[in-house]
Amino acid sequence: MNTYLKITVASLLFLMFFAVRAFASELFYDPLVVYFKNDYLYKNIENIDIWRLLVHMFYRYFLNSILSLAIIWVLFQRKEYLKFATFFFLIAFVFLIIVFVFLIKNNFETGYLLPFYIRRFIIHPLLLLLLLPAFYYQKLSKE
Repeated sequence: MNTYLKITVASLLFLMFFAVRAFASELFYDPLVVYFKNDYLYKNIENIDIWRLLVHMFYRYFLNSILSLAIIWVLFQRKEYLKFATFFFLIAFVFLIIVFVFLIKNNFETGYLLPFYIRRFIIHPLLLLLLLPAFYYQKLSKE
């Protein structure tokens, strides 16, 4: 794949992240958006449908992971990078969701910052920002 095509496809995939973010309120159930904007300052977390929230968080994480894997494939075209990234995304999701559920069950008694950032790692493609430089460095060191 030539460089211009790689850049174009990768740019389109990055734009799809913006589309997921733009339509998030219509696509996903997330009552914590309002809570983390301002409500955490003066009231406790309200009753939320935890299972529905977890399913929608999984769906959003899955969409972001598929887009991230597509970007990794377009930029590097190496199966071992794709396998590692898939495993990394799976392990990260399991770890993050377990901690997040524990914090929700405790009504964020330890504070709001930890659940805020864990939720952010789940619903945004931040892990891609860790993997891209790592894979690029790996690619440079092999050449």
